[in-house]
Amino acid sequence: MDWLERAAKLKQWSRSGTRAPHKPLLFLYALGRFQQDADGELRYSAVEDDLRRLLAEYGPPNRTTPAYPFHHLVSDGVWEVHTDRGPGSPGSGVRELRAVGAAGRLTPELRTALRREPSLFGRMARALLDLNFPPSLHGDLCEAVGLELEPAETEQLSAVRRRRDPRMRELVLTAYEYQCAFCGYDGRIGAVPVGLEAAHVRWWAFDGPDDVDNGLCLCSLHHKLFDKGVLGIGDSHRILVSQRFVGHSPAAREHVIALAGRPLIGPQPGAQPVAAIHRSWHTSQVFHGGPRPATAA
Repeated sequence: MDWLERAAKLKQWSRSGTRAPHKPLLFLYALGRFQQDADGELRYSAVEDDLRRLLAEYGPPNRTTPAYPFHHLVSDGVWEVHTDRGPGSPGSGVRELRAVGAAGRLTPELRTALRREPSLFGRMARALLDLNFPPSLHGDLCEAVGLELEPAETEQLSAVRRRRDPRMRELVLTAYEYQCAFCGYDGRIGAVPVGLEAAHVRWWAFDGPDDVDNGLCLCSLHHKLFDKGVLGIGDSHRILVSQRFVGHSPAAREHVIALAGRPLIGPQPGAQPVAAIHRSWHTSQVFHGGPRPATAA
């Protein structure tokens, strides 16, 4: 049984690039708990709040319930559920899962495989991260679910994974003249830029191409905020700032809130700006809440 392939090919609802990371998030959470207690189980009523917070922070902007993946992950052969009445899930209803004491955990076969082959744990976790979330969020997400991964715990998933274009970073940074498209930061050490990254607008994990018109040169801070849905790009290539973002310090006001309504910096003439189709995907699938009104100059 190819457990790595099962992790990479979870059955997820999908339409036109719509994000539905419910199962990967539950799977990552279960792996984190397995790492702490290999024989423990996750009682729905005890972990519901944890799962809801994960979905709110790392899921799509629309509201959803952790009951959905708790029930439906069973169909992928990596998760089992039992209740006070016996084995089997009562369904994806929140009240039913609570009422019958539903509890889930990784299947016995998968737990055995993880004990027998310790490296499988890291490779499965990396597959779930790589195929569902951008790299800028991996560290935070591992911390949120209690996962501790070694840097070497990775493996190429040639059968299920596209190869990234190593030229994209240089092409995007050149197009934006080595400055953050949101704030203009352009730091270097000698001739080497520092703290600048090429961000995918439509995430690579969701078929975002390695093209300049799907990229932005962003400083590390604004890259993280862009991938977390705090920042976005409006139809007129002006910066969106989520109304859900709260920050009272001068730094938060200056580096985030004050960006609302400002035009993007770049790209240089002749370079392709962010395509409307990619901006639209990010706004619907990543950006959280409505945008703040533009700040006074």
